[in-house]
Formats: sequence, structure tokens, C-alpha cells
Amino acid sequence: MGLMGYYLIAGIMFVIGLIVSNRLKSKFKEYSEIGLSNGLSGREIAEKMLSDNGIYDVRVISVEGHLSDHYNPQDKTVNLSSDVFLGRSVSAAAVAAHECGHAVQHARAYSMLQFRSAIVPLVNISSQLSQWVILAGLGFLVGSANPTVLLVGIVLFAITTLFTIITLPVEYDASNRALKWLESNHMTTAAEYDKAADALKWAARTYVVAAISSVATLLYYILLFVNSRDRN
Repeated sequence: MGLMGYYLIAGIMFVIGLIVSNRLKSKFKEYSEIGLSNGLSGREIAEKMLSDNGIYDVRVISVEGHLSDHYNPQDKTVNLSSDVFLGRSVSAAAVAAHECGHAVQHARAYSMLQFRSAIVPLVNISSQLSQWVILAGLGFLVGSANPTVLLVGIVLFAITTLFTIITLPVEYDASNRALKWLESNHMTTAAEYDKAADALKWAARTYVVAAISSVATLLYYILLFVNSRDRN
């Protein structure tokens, strides 16, 4: 089977990922043109959500890039792209509230976020080494296949796959916290709420695609390992 199966899986998931990514960008562009009825900016939405949740040690700052928004638990900052930070649209409110959802998770010691944060150092190592070890195990780097080396590579890749799976409940929970706050605090009208929910739904699907892609690739590597053992 060689690498052809891997290229096939990667190609299929790349196309699916591209479709979801383009749809996400389209949604955010559409909703960025719909003004929020209360007139609040993304920064103001974020600061109010943090305050309403009793969080006063997290800063809301502006960062460069498009869709570069994230929460950094290391320095306790909600990082919003300029479009979101300054924007007074439905998409800006949705993104700002979602990132604050992560800050709330951090403050409430949400178990899945803690677990994901704990394995980040291990994931950084495994993501750098796994492909090279797998290639070596398949014999593409050293001239002959070695099932034991391949197994080591698979274990390393499984760590990165675990990370993509853990990310799913973390992201969905952050969105649920954001949407619940937006609705209960009357930050949006009913129509605006539906659009915010739709935007976050498409954002979450990018993580779903990443997880499925990683699981499919992991299963393919396991199949290669089983076949290599059968031949020996």
C-alpha cells in the first residue's frame, strides 16, 4: 500500500477541510456585515462577559491576522483579531464571546481544558517527530521497514490524534457557554442569536474535520503496522 493510501486519505480530507473552511469564511463575512443591535464592539462584549462571570484578571487585547482569535491561558489574555476587537457585528460578538468561553473554562477549571493544556508539551514533541519516525518504520528513510519503529511512530501520532479529539468538547463547550451568555444577558436579538450560533457551528466543524482526518490517518497507519507484522 505504501504512501498511496495516506495520500488518498489526506487528499479527501483536504478537500473536505477546504469546503468547510471556505464556508466558515463566507459565514463570518456575511455576519460581519450585520450590525449588532446593542452597538457593542467585540472588545466590549468580551469585557462584559468576563465581568459577568466574575473574571477580572484576564485582559482583552487586539492581535494581527484574520480569524486569529484565541484565548491564552499562560498570560490570561483574550486575543481578538482587529476585525473582532473593533467590530460591532454579529460575527464579532460570536467570536469574542466564544474566546471568553475558554477564559470561563479556565477560571472554572473545566476538566477537558485542563487535560488538553497538560498534554500540549507532549503534543509539540510528537507532532514534530511522528511523521519522520513513521517514514523510517516504513523503510522510506533507512531502506528497510521496521515494524517496531513504525509502532513507535504510531504511538507518537496517536498522541496528536488524542489532542484533536479532546479539542472537540473544549470548543463546543466554549461555544455553548458563549451562546448561553449572549441569550441570557440579552446581548442579541433572536435573529442575531441564530446567526451567531450558525457562525460558531461552522467554526466547530473545522475541528471536527481535523479530528476525523487524524483518526482516519491513525487507523491507516495501524493497518500498515498489522500488515507488516503479518508479512514477518
